[in-house]
Amino acid sequence: MLIGVPKEIKPQENRVGLTPESVKELIDDGNEVIIERTAGQGSGFDDQNYKDVGATVFENARDIFDRAELIIKVKEPQDNEIKKLKDDQLLFTYLHLAASKALTEGLMNSGATCIAYETITDNNGRLPLLAPMSEVAGRISIQAGARALEMTNKGRGVLLSGATGAPPAKVVIIGCGVVGFNAALIAHGMKSNVTLIDQSEARLNELKKLF
Repeated sequence: MLIGVPKEIKPQENRVGLTPESVKELIDDGNEVIIERTAGQGSGFDDQNYKDVGATVFENARDIFDRAELIIKVKEPQDNEIKKLKDDQLLFTYLHLAASKALTEGLMNSGATCIAYETITDNNGRLPLLAPMSEVAGRISIQAGARALEMTNKGRGVLLSGATGAPPAKVVIIGCGVVGFNAALIAHGMKSNVTLIDQSEARLNELKKLF
């Protein structure tokens, strides 16, 4: 299969659909991979990293969309990307269609077969492709919260870890799934006073043992 990786064009999106390691695995399995120039730059991969594992680098997204049978992205396609899709192509990316009727209709009209990362489930009903993003979201939430509490950011001047003469901050986390667990992990590591709330007593007992 000919797999294409265009550069992400959504504002503030620096990730890339495939790492060089993933590209090598796909090529070793008999596929061909083409990637847009500088697509991996925001994630710390240069074009040579992809060439070294056998990928072909093209100058622009049009070359990728014109040739590839499978398009692998990170975020949902933007308007000008939807227009490039063809009815014999596969698109594999995060979509979150419930939030955008226009996106949904645009993809339907393209005729392409679109598979959303966030809907892929394993044999246990879990969401393995969504979990890594939830992990990042949980961990960065505490970092963002700590920054917002700083007086220089018009916060209350609270230090999550506390200090001599000042108690640690109180952090309440509602829901102990992947996001909540990772938020708790970071808040606890920063010596905050953490309270977890969840509907599952079994999950709370599990985390109680862990922490």
